[in-house]
Formats: sequence, C-alpha cells, structure tokens
Amino acid sequence: MNDTKIVGRPRKFDKDEALLAAVNVFWEKGYDGASMKDLTEGMGINSPSLYSAFGDKHNLYLQAIDRYISNDACAPMIAFETEPDIRKAVGSFFKESIEYATEQGGSRVGCFLSSCVSTSAGEVEGVQELLKRSIEETDTRLAKRFEQAKVEGLLREDFPSLERARLMFDLRQGFILRARAGLSCDVIKAASEHYADIVLRD
Repeated sequence: MNDTKIVGRPRKFDKDEALLAAVNVFWEKGYDGASMKDLTEGMGINSPSLYSAFGDKHNLYLQAIDRYISNDACAPMIAFETEPDIRKAVGSFFKESIEYATEQGGSRVGCFLSSCVSTSAGEVEGVQELLKRSIEETDTRLAKRFEQAKVEGLLREDFPSLERARLMFDLRQGFILRARAGLSCDVIKAASEHYADIVLRD
C-alpha cells in the first residue's frame, strides 16, 4: 500500500479578477472593517493564496487601489473622450458619473476613491500618494481632451484647460457625494446640465 501523500497544487485564480473583488470588499466595508475572512470569501481564494499573491492586507489594499485607478475603461472618461461635441462631452461625463455612482448597489455608492480610499489617506501608509496620483492623472487626462478641442477650433485658444479639468473633477465629486446621500438622481442630472455650461463658459 502506498502511503505517499499527494501534495495539493496551489489553487489557480485570475489575479486581476481577484483584485477587482477585493476593491468591492474594501469599498463595502472600508479598510479597517474588511477582515481577512471577508476578503478571502469575496475574492474566492484561500488565505495561503491571498498571502502568496498579494502579501498582507495592507499590500492587498494598495494593489486594489492601484487596480482601480489604472482602469482606462472608466465609463465617464470614455464618454468624455469619445463624444465629438465638447459641450455634449462634458454633459456625458457628468451623466455617466452620476449613473455609475447610483448603480453599484448595497454599500458601494459613489466612488471607491471618495467613499473609501480618501478616508484612509494619511492613516494607511501609501494611500495618500496613490490618491494624489489618481487626481493628478485624471486632471491631465481631462485637460488633454480640452486641448484637443482647442486644436479642432471648438474652444478658444486661451481656454484654461487644466483649470477647467480640475473644476470638472471637483464638480463630479460633489455630484457623487449627493448621490451617496440619497438625493434624487434626476435632480442631480438636471444640475449637471447647468454646470456643464459653467465648465465651458468664456
């Protein structure tokens, strides 16, 4: 009789999907509130696999944030960059932001960065740097679209692209906060139409 034990192979999983699942867990429970049990269950992996692939909870959190902010397929940004009419592009950016903020369900209302990550900036090492990077990269990406519109003759040559990009970002965060507070999505969208004009005013 062969008593040799067969050592189980490490469980294989999609690391990217696991990180996205981790985002959802942190988003719902917060950094402090998310236990390792919550994370392993939410990610569909066991503890050894989690530690092997991502390190401890702190490193997993930083990687989850990085995964979230590195998503180039962000619906509001895609809407802004692909709409030829710059006025409609700004409106679509706000509209998609509001819809995204109210469609997540459960505790995941608003935006992961504003709802969860910002509350741990300064408290969890490395988070503030990632948050700063995300804001600066978003400002730059929004400003680039305005610069393109200037080249196309859709905006005046001295249009302050970076300044208005920052305004757009800050307005978006305000809309998300209102959505998180449970205010009417229709009311928020109506307000966003007015603010689109403010962003583009001469």
